[in-house]
Amino acid sequence: MLARVLKTISRYNMLSEGARVIVAVSGGADSVCLLHVLIELFPNSVAGVAHFNHKWRAEASDEDERFVADLASRHALPFFRAEATASKGNREQEARRARQAFFTEIRERSCQPAPSPDCKGGDTAGAIIALGHTRNDQAETVLFRFLRGSGLAGLAGIAPAANGIIRPLIDTTRTEIEQYLRSRNIPWREDATNLDLTFARNRIRHELLPQLARDWNPKITNALANLADLAHEEEKWVGQVPDLSSSVELQFSSLTTIPRALARRQIRRAIANAKGDLRRIDFDHIESVFDIRKTLHLPGLTVTKSFDWLRFASSPPTPGVPREIRPPGKYPSPDGLSQICVDLAQISDAEACATLNMEACWFQSCSPLVLRGWRPGDHYRPAGQSRDHKIQEMFQKARVPSWRRASWPILTSEDKILWSRQFGVAHEVAQPGDGRSILHIREVL
Repeated sequence: MLARVLKTISRYNMLSEGARVIVAVSGGADSVCLLHVLIELFPNSVAGVAHFNHKWRAEASDEDERFVADLASRHALPFFRAEATASKGNREQEARRARQAFFTEIRERSCQPAPSPDCKGGDTAGAIIALGHTRNDQAETVLFRFLRGSGLAGLAGIAPAANGIIRPLIDTTRTEIEQYLRSRNIPWREDATNLDLTFARNRIRHELLPQLARDWNPKITNALANLADLAHEEEKWVGQVPDLSSSVELQFSSLTTIPRALARRQIRRAIANAKGDLRRIDFDHIESVFDIRKTLHLPGLTVTKSFDWLRFASSPPTPGVPREIRPPGKYPSPDGLSQICVDLAQISDAEACATLNMEACWFQSCSPLVLRGWRPGDHYRPAGQSRDHKIQEMFQKARVPSWRRASWPILTSEDKILWSRQFGVAHEVAQPGDGRSILHIREVL
């Protein structure tokens, strides 16, 4: 077993030279085994023991904590602890979040050992957290996610190493772990909640997986863990491919001209960027994007289609706030995607996207310049055009998506439009002057 753990640590580059490890120990067989294995293999790297008391089992939870504290003391290791009272709702999920916050605090801040539950002082910042997840945990996770309709990313299961957390026992079975502990007469604590069948994961562990092993595949645990490994490696490989879309907009036609598998990944990535996660997003949600007509409401966000574009967002677009500008200067575009530079100095025509004659028409009244977004009814005559046009009509002709319009950058004076993105400078201020009063506009990403 020790050789397998070493192989796992090496394969996933879990421990670099000089790394410090805080071992998370609940008191159960898996985490107790993890602590002893790491002490045996890397005695100079183990920098402490962390325990989170969820207070689920009254006195038994406190006895677990005392057991782990004594274990840390016998190995002369600092002991870090925290606690939380069980809340209503999804107790497992809330407990997981509380533990993650505890581990993050240990890693990101300097911590002092118990008895104080607060993470302040000491020297644990930057330490790696080691968790005792096993091959059995991996199999249970994959099956649980499969039953909930997870995609390939979900079937990758528990990451062996990610975000400062390592799982050296991820390729080791629970049977091997108990054999290791018994062979060395190492005691551990049994958690009665692991037998509570009101928890879905316990039903999978004690009922569904044994039935599948008995009636379908005696090696079902290995089969599921291997599936997780395959999915993990594919996800890691895809992650090395240049980002396909880092924004919340996608061109719809591009999704229909590439392989379906790749299109699904683009959609998932857009959803994750807009929503912040992929919680409650399942296979049917991804597929529904391919059939969108105008608006699609998904858990936590809305997908909107306009012309050939899709917008993934958790909130509606907001109009740009009008801003008075005083040349020369650089101002944020109303849509926040660029900077609008207004220069009085002479620059090359290649650098400027518009050149305005400040001596023409209403500039002579010295009215302030205002940079704002589009408003319904806006119209003007662009240079080179024979008549006035509504910007709404120009949006339609240029196939500008509906959500981009309210924050479309437009420069005005006395509510007269002097310039707008893509449609150019107004005819009235495009007339040549004497060259001394020229305003140059540049849009910089």
